[in-house]
Parts: sequence; structure tokens; C-alpha cells
Amino acid sequence: MKLKKLATAFLAGLTFLGVTLTSAPKALATSSSNTHTLNSAYVVYGAGTSQEARQNLAKVFETDSSFKTLTATASDYNKYIANGSSNTTDAAMISSVAIAPGDPGSGVKVNIKDYNGSNNITQVTSQQYAMVAQMAGVTDVSIVVTANRPVSGKSALTGVYKALAEDGVSLNTENTATANEMLSATQPAINANKDDTTYPGKLMAAVGDVSKQLAQQKQDNQELATKQDIEDMLNKALADRGIQDQTTSEQVTQISGALVNFQNSPISSSKTYINNVTNTINNVKDSTGNLMNKAKDWANSAQAKEAVEQAKSWFTRFIEWIKSLFN
Repeated sequence: MKLKKLATAFLAGLTFLGVTLTSAPKALATSSSNTHTLNSAYVVYGAGTSQEARQNLAKVFETDSSFKTLTATASDYNKYIANGSSNTTDAAMISSVAIAPGDPGSGVKVNIKDYNGSNNITQVTSQQYAMVAQMAGVTDVSIVVTANRPVSGKSALTGVYKALAEDGVSLNTENTATANEMLSATQPAINANKDDTTYPGKLMAAVGDVSKQLAQQKQDNQELATKQDIEDMLNKALADRGIQDQTTSEQVTQISGALVNFQNSPISSSKTYINNVTNTINNVKDSTGNLMNKAKDWANSAQAKEAVEQAKSWFTRFIEWIKSLFN
């Protein structure tokens, strides 16, 4: 009886501190949500990088031994990026990435790091990578991109998608193809405003705004937006972000076309997409330059995540023992 009173007092104390105890949480379902995060951390080197280059790339990434190593091949590029229509070779796969799970609700954060003092990702911005990855179904991750020689960077997301596949998640290739189309569709506007470091974040936030609106309308069983509807929505979003005058009608038309395909893709029906894209919008909207994630280390690496999970497991078992005293 005294033990039960002690347990009651313990549980009451936790409630006072704002902790509510229920049965052990169920595993999160990912197959039906179309949005996925990672259980482990990965480094994915382009197949065209030499072993010597990989040693230097590892120093740029500043990863630890908990990161699993993979190689992104031309076959992977053809599967995830080109939708089977590319003649890319392994030698052309240069961009490399490191990716680790982030906190729930953190969205996607991307850093592009210099290699030997040079930014070798010549076109794609951190903000583009972040929003496009989110639209492909990746969420709550931190990504670092680099390359050992100048490349456009368009193939870098291959490594991200390969890491998800290795982690046990099969991303929907219709989602990845649509997301990659958005990468290409936003590139002319990004290139035209390359002297404005705030433009990529504002543009990708506007794209995220419209994708969120389209997903909400679709899930509310409203009629699908027409191409003109989407152009109007995008122009309003660009105006709200203060960059409508910097974005030509031709660029708006190109981006709107990619948004039409997003509306028709499976991820726009995902109930989790709306919250997840909001988190990534918040990440990109005010970011400038290549460093969206200011953390200097991989605080959410697999090693750190495992330690947290072990602590949670111990605490859950302890609570279950306390609760068993009432039975």
C-alpha cells in the first residue's frame, strides 16, 4: 500500500510538471503519409569521386563514425531524378551529401559547404534543395551538400533519395520527379536574381505557400485549381514575399507548370504535408546564402539520436513499472 501511495505521488508530481503518461507510443506510420524522415545518418558520395576526394569530402562534412556510407550512381540518378530518361554516367556523379535526422517539426534544412575554399555547387541554392526535398517527401532532416569540382548541383538530391531508400523508405517516384521538375523550373528565376541573396529564400517560400494551398484545397475536396488559378496564386504569393517585380511572367508560367504537376502528384493528398511544408517555409523564407542550418555539428546524428531513444526507452520501461503497481 505504501508503495502504491509512493507511485501515486510520483505520477502526480509528473502531472504537476506537465508530463502526461499514457501507454507507450505507437510507431509512426510512414507508408500512407508520403512524407518521411530518417532513422540513421548517411554520407552519400557521388560515384564519380575518387577515394582521395572522398577523404577530403569527409572533412568538409565533419561527420562521425555513426554515419553510414553510400554511393550515388548514374542508375540512382536515372531512377530518382531523370525518371528513366537520362544517359548520365557514373563519372558525372560528383555532388555528394551528408544527411541526418532532425528534430520532429524541424522541416528540411540545407547547407552548401565550400570545398578547399570554393563553392563548387554553381547553380542550385540551399533554399531550392530544402523546398524540393520537402516536395519529394523528405522532412525533418539536416542536409549538407558539397562537391570536389564545379557542378550545377542538380544531381545532389540523388544522394538524399538514396539514403531514404537505404533507410527502408521507398519514396514515390512520381513525387520525386515532380519535385525535380520544380528544381529546374525555379532555376531561371534564381539565376536572373543571383545578386540578391534574399531572393532564393523568398521564391522558395512562395512556392511552398502555393503548394500548401493546393494541398489544402485538394484535401478539402475542392475542385482542382486550373493553370491560371495557380499562376494567380503564385503571383499573389510572390507579391506577399515582396519579389513579384523581380519575377517575370515567363518565369511564373514555368514555375506554375511544375505546381500543376505537384497538385496531381500523390504527396499533395498527404495530410502531413501541410504541416511539414510550413516548417520548411519557415526555414527558407528569411535565409540568405548557403548556410540555412547554423549548427556547427551534427547534434542530431544517428549516434545522438540513439542515445536519446535509449533514454526514452529506459524512462518508458520505468513508467510502465510504476503503472504496474496499480494492477
